[in-house]
Amino acid sequence: MILTPATTLHEKLRKTASAIDAKTPAHRDRAIDGLRALALLAVPTGHWLLGGFTLDAGGALHNASPLASFGFFAPLSWVLQMLGIFFLVGGYASVLSYRRATARGEPTRRWLRGRVARLGRPVLGVTAVWAALIPVLYVTGVPGTTLRTGSTLVIQPLWFVGIYAVITALTPWCIRAAERFGAWAAAPLLGSVAVVDFLRYGLFGDAMPSWLSLLNLLPGWMFAYQLGVSWGEKKLAGRGAWLLLVGGTALFAALLLVFHYPASMVGVPGEARTNSHPPSLLVLALAAAQSGAAILLRERIGKLLRRPALWAPVVVINLSAMTILCWHQTAMLTAAVPGSFLGGTVPGLTTGPDTWGWIAARVAWLPVFGALLLLIGRYARGFEGPWERSTHARRALAGLLAAGFAVFALGLA
Repeated sequence: MILTPATTLHEKLRKTASAIDAKTPAHRDRAIDGLRALALLAVPTGHWLLGGFTLDAGGALHNASPLASFGFFAPLSWVLQMLGIFFLVGGYASVLSYRRATARGEPTRRWLRGRVARLGRPVLGVTAVWAALIPVLYVTGVPGTTLRTGSTLVIQPLWFVGIYAVITALTPWCIRAAERFGAWAAAPLLGSVAVVDFLRYGLFGDAMPSWLSLLNLLPGWMFAYQLGVSWGEKKLAGRGAWLLLVGGTALFAALLLVFHYPASMVGVPGEARTNSHPPSLLVLALAAAQSGAAILLRERIGKLLRRPALWAPVVVINLSAMTILCWHQTAMLTAAVPGSFLGGTVPGLTTGPDTWGWIAARVAWLPVFGALLLLIGRYARGFEGPWERSTHARRALAGLLAAGFAVFALGLA
């Protein structure tokens, strides 16, 4: 048998996958990791497919969306909006982690500090790096408008980290609620969002203050997390999962067809209403249906991931979770910013997302974005681990840079 480079690579990958599988503890819940990996991959895929750019006369990049031209693409956002699954799995994993910590006598404060640090380090890293890059890019000729556009994209997915950190801090209370009410502990969160939606979209919506929608931020994203806590506490199983799946699907259909909620799960330029910022009742309906399906499919997913070839990528994705979340927009910008210097002639990259040709070209760009993310992640993943070699001065500098980037990205300066 003659070993070609392709054969050799395949053999190396097979051995690596087998080694990863062999090192996995028998008690590891592969289905939970698989669901988390799926939700993680949906974030960059959604941003890369449903986000585009246009160029102005000065060669600067502006954000644009194919959803503005192709409204029938909205159902794609139903598939790619998997934050409900992410929060569900997050709640499940947090309750198990918290139980293990308390069993060994670890104070809640220390457990929470560790969880928040794991979330905060990568965010601090990406924002500090961008703060240092912005003046360098500007001096080399990148337009200020392009830098504004890029910083907006970079900071866009990071809101999730703040919300997730707050909800994680509430884990002990979520556990108590699950112990007392079971899966029904999530019902008041659903009801709260429904009330706010009724007030802002009902007959007297015009009289409601603009900040009213912000009341949906915490209960809207906490809903699936609370379901996950109940699941981890064994208070949510088959019958409840079926209720979530059927009830969530029915509510989703009613909100679309009867109450005329926007069909897209992400914001569409020019539209007055949006479902995701902050979350509307439609987001919770989708999260309920997704959560029910995930719980019902757990055993099948677990069996499927017994295959080393499928399990190995799941492990890699989970180990790089925050890197993927924090740096995937940078990967797209790494291609788009140089492309902007070529003018509006790069299909799927700097041309407007308003033709079928753009869609085909953007799909072709996805592997390039993925490769760039892998390259960036090779160096950026170090931000996820403990900063043991970092001095207090360097951490303070990183914090100062991150704060400066946030001010710039939010348009405060």
